[in-house]
Amino acid sequence: MTQPISQLKKELTNHIDKAIQLTHKLQQLSLEELTWRESPKSWNILECIEHLNRYGGFYLSEIEKEIIASKYDFESDFKSGWLGNYFAESMLPNAKNKAMKTFKNKNPLGASLDRSVIEVFFNQQQQLLLLFKDAETVSWNKTKVKISIAKWIKIRLGDTFRFMIYHNTRHCNQIGKILKNHSAI
Repeated sequence: MTQPISQLKKELTNHIDKAIQLTHKLQQLSLEELTWRESPKSWNILECIEHLNRYGGFYLSEIEKEIIASKYDFESDFKSGWLGNYFAESMLPNAKNKAMKTFKNKNPLGASLDRSVIEVFFNQQQQLLLLFKDAETVSWNKTKVKISIAKWIKIRLGDTFRFMIYHNTRHCNQIGKILKNHSAI
């Protein structure tokens, strides 16, 4: 996949804007609504958000560190790497999405959570937008970021943005389903 970075940033910014809109909606819900779960093993809304916060905590600092350290100049086009593209595409929400196994340290099931996780997520979305600005002078192709599951593997900055934001969108869609199922009861 090759595309102008300006086009990719516009697409990803749209995803971030929707996540921010969702946080505003979630801030209006009661704690009972935020902690309702369909079954004992399914995540509630706060757990979905906390899961994203845990990934965000890792990726946002890694992205920032690599942008600061990058010695590669900005290029106008982004060409996805095969591994990064695989990871990013696997996160894209679609009709065939299956539940994925979550690593233990990223699984918030049963954690004691409160409304503050929503604020953390909102702040992470704001930080993503700031990182887009910081990344305006570096290569999205040659600047590489460690992945959370194997820190010796690095993928392109553009693929890291795609993976993280598509992952957020995937779970924002999951939250939409939780809200729909809860209101149907």
